[in-house]
Amino acid sequence: MVPIRYYSGRMDDLAELRRQLEELRSEHRDLDELIQRMVERGGFDQIQLQRLKKRKLVLKDQIAVLESKLLPDIIA
Repeated sequence: MVPIRYYSGRMDDLAELRRQLEELRSEHRDLDELIQRMVERGGFDQIQLQRLKKRKLVLKDQIAVLESKLLPDIIA
């Protein structure tokens, strides 16, 4: 039998991972919209655009890591 304390902590950990994942997804969407608006508007700062795109890629990688932690291990 799993101790209640451990089980509770595990659920808290999962809830925290899900919260972090949603935060990252939200920031990723916001950056995507910002980048699109900058490109559509034209006359944007190329360096700033590159930094935003790089940040978006970092977020994508972080999202992938958290998603893999939330997926259950499957034994083939």
